[in-house]
Amino acid sequence: MTRKAVRTLIGALALLALAACKPATRGYQGWVEGDFLFIGPEESGRVTELAVSEGREVKAGDFLFAVDAAVQIAETEAARASLDQAKARLARIEAAQQRPEEVAVLEASRTQARAAVDFTTAEIARVRPLVEKGVSTRQQLDQAQANHDRDRALLENITRQIEVAHLSGRREDIDAARFAVEGAKAALANAQARQARTRVFAQVAGRIAEVYYRQGEVAPQGRPMVSLLPPANVKLRFFVPQSVLPRVSIDGVVSVTCDGCASGLTGRVSFISQQAEFTPPVIYSLEERQKLVYKIEARPDQPGPLRVGQPVSVELAP
Repeated sequence: MTRKAVRTLIGALALLALAACKPATRGYQGWVEGDFLFIGPEESGRVTELAVSEGREVKAGDFLFAVDAAVQIAETEAARASLDQAKARLARIEAAQQRPEEVAVLEASRTQARAAVDFTTAEIARVRPLVEKGVSTRQQLDQAQANHDRDRALLENITRQIEVAHLSGRREDIDAARFAVEGAKAALANAQARQARTRVFAQVAGRIAEVYYRQGEVAPQGRPMVSLLPPANVKLRFFVPQSVLPRVSIDGVVSVTCDGCASGLTGRVSFISQQAEFTPPVIYSLEERQKLVYKIEARPDQPGPLRVGQPVSVELAP
């Protein structure tokens, strides 16, 4: 083989190698990512119920899992008993100082004292004319007047006792009892909230990505029990060279293609990096290697068929 033929053959092989390395599709290579929601119990406890599994779709408000609530239930009952006690104390302070039976005894004493006053009044009326006629002595009149004054004082005293018996507690005592009731109500609400938090529900719709603890295991406080991926949290990540960056804008439309996906997938740019970086090693492109690129993220308009980690090709709209 001549030297010219060898050079021709090498050139042909180089062209074939470049053609093999060139991407089969237009656009920029990227992949699917997701911002997962990690949902866990607010207090540690043994998992008593698990209503979901990996890959299951859930709606907002669906029940996810529950942890043992024995401690929270006991705290709720104790707080409810404290509230009942505070209410009873307030009612006792606001009520009359003495029981109805004790007030009835005072009423009878007042009736007796009033009868005594009536008797001494009549006695004075009888003795005074006799004293004026000289039949009775002045001492008898003074004694009758003293008995009358004594009985009237006793009647006044019993009347005041009856009024006091109908009075409630002092204002400051009543206010303190009312504050105690409000505090007991707040403690009960807090205990009920803690008990309610042992049953966890989905706040948004999405797909369960992973379950970290199973029924019967102890889920620690602050650790995720399940991870949830809402459709709105699916995103596309790709990189463009500096020369293409002026064509990219927030809310700009991009076309998306991937293996096995339906045609016509689109998305909108949601993030443009302000800092250049080298091409990530997951993008196998000879043309882009060792060149500075900018990270772009886009939110797909149809996130349903996309899966996290799936390679995609993204093309900018003209």
